[in-house]
Amino acid sequence: MNKVYEQLKKAVCLANVELELKKLVICNWGNVSGIDRKAGVVAIKPSGVAYKDLTPDKIVVVSLDGKKIEGELNPSSDTLTHLELYRNFRDIGGVCHTHSCYATMWAQACCEVTSRANAPL
Repeated sequence: MNKVYEQLKKAVCLANVELELKKLVICNWGNVSGIDRKAGVVAIKPSGVAYKDLTPDKIVVVSLDGKKIEGELNPSSDTLTHLELYRNFRDIGGVCHTHSCYATMWAQACCEVTSRANAPL
């Protein structure tokens, strides 16, 4: 395994496991990815794998055009969305997609999300 991929996969695995520990996801819905811009790769949670079963070797590595580089499982069904975010926001190093109960309730109530920073929404 490539050393760059190994470090990235470990970090992404840990971040995904934290989603469940912090109750930010429901079932297997949600994921974290991380990018190594120098290597031109993204590591992302595989589709359909329970957080309790997730290990770094199950994390999938894809190129910035979505081609699988490393991993036996299929990358998240949200991979294309993550890749689009990485292409359009050059300063981000990771993407976290959750289904937390509070965010879901906020969305269901059609409440507006405002930014307290000078970041466009």
